Amino acid sequence: MGFFIYLMIYAGSALMAYNVYRYICFSRDIRKHGNWDEEQRFLHLPIWLLIMFFIGYLVVGFFGKPDLVMAGILFGGSIFVFLMLLFMRRTFDRIQENEQLEVRLSAAEEASKAKTFFLSNMSHDIRTPLNAIIGYTTLANQENATYEEKSEYIDKIDMASRQLLDIVNDVLDMSRIESGKFSLEPTCVNLENCVQEACDLVRIQLEAKKIELSASCMVSHKWVQCDKVMLDRALMNLLCNAGKFTEENGSVSLQLTERTSDGETGSYEIRVKDTGIGMSSEFVERLFVPFERERTSTVSRIQGTGLGLAITKNIVDMMGGNITVQTEKGKGTEFTITVDFPLAEPEEEICSNVEDEISFEGMRALLVEDNMVNMEIAQMLLDQAGFLIETAENGEIALEMTAASEHGYYDVILMDIQMPVMDGYMATQAIRSLPDAGLASIPIIAMTANAFQEDKKKAEEVGMNGHITKPLDIPSMKATLQQVLKNAAQ
Repeated sequence: MGFFIYLMIYAGSALMAYNVYRYICFSRDIRKHGNWDEEQRFLHLPIWLLIMFFIGYLVVGFFGKPDLVMAGILFGGSIFVFLMLLFMRRTFDRIQENEQLEVRLSAAEEASKAKTFFLSNMSHDIRTPLNAIIGYTTLANQENATYEEKSEYIDKIDMASRQLLDIVNDVLDMSRIESGKFSLEPTCVNLENCVQEACDLVRIQLEAKKIELSASCMVSHKWVQCDKVMLDRALMNLLCNAGKFTEENGSVSLQLTERTSDGETGSYEIRVKDTGIGMSSEFVERLFVPFERERTSTVSRIQGTGLGLAITKNIVDMMGGNITVQTEKGKGTEFTITVDFPLAEPEEEICSNVEDEISFEGMRALLVEDNMVNMEIAQMLLDQAGFLIETAENGEIALEMTAASEHGYYDVILMDIQMPVMDGYMATQAIRSLPDAGLASIPIIAMTANAFQEDKKKAEEVGMNGHITKPLDIPSMKATLQQVLKNAAQ
């Protein structure tokens, strides 16, 4: 009997020591979970009680003469404390789970609000140019419309269509940025040319509003390694934004300055300044939040999604730079980008000559397209450029037509990507695998709505020679055809 009594005492002592350890861990978890500064003394009190309980065990076990009743009470107390601590732990875990569920619910509600906000903005911004397109199309189709009126309507339809395309591109770019699929592709770039090209692209638009545009470059090292497409996008966003919010007879300036250089890296500063309507200090805090636009009577009349500056901010961040803004209501706005670029060796600049351009007259093109409307539009544009057109409805038919032709019969193949039976990628790979080397090397250009950088890479990987994005931009399409056919002729 004595052995059994002492066994309960020592087992209870070990269990109580474990209880002390478990409570200390439990109290730490509670303190990590929230601010318990005021309740610290209450959290410490049970620890001291458990320690005193444990000391009592040891005193009775080593110096006392416990009987069965005392041993039972002590052992039972240890089990009770253990169960209570287990219950408290379970309760605390359940509270944490509930709080996590509340956080997830809150996040889901915020996502739902963001989705609703997004759809509301998109509905407004997409319907505005769509309304213009539908309205002016209806007017142009009226029998009593004069030639001059129809010409004016078509110009406005074209402008609204481009606004709609800009909205779609902004939304897609923002989606790719937020999903982490947006990446930079540095190449050797002439910064002075970037500034000049950006200004040239917006000059006509600004001159139409009688806005003076000036540009200056003060750099010692104009050749750097950076993503030209994304840098152009950032500059265009800032210049177009400045033009939108600057009234007639105002001014917009773009200034590029090289601040420092260590021979390997150059630190550059880009300033875009306007004399426009400016912004309130309250709105500046939300300036780079997607879809945010200041709500004023003037701003509400101006087209835009509120994505341009958010995209610009993300581009600058990915480049490792910083963008700041100084603005005052009624006095204008100045954006400043500071960014470091690795310096690059100057490249030989090739000047394009109109005399070097290839004539498309009499060239034969195989147009592979499953959508009849897209096929008709592309066929008319290529026909106007001088091409002789043959068509195929999918990649399998295109492969058969190519394999059955003679070397040199087709000068180029314009290949859609998403098609039934055989898509553009599979058709290209199959053509490149033809036993006739001449047929296998026919220039193939992707002509597709798959417009992302990874789509262009995929087209190159499967053996395509170029990439034309839908909706078709005639100057861009002709430039791509020129480049591909020149390369093929060399």
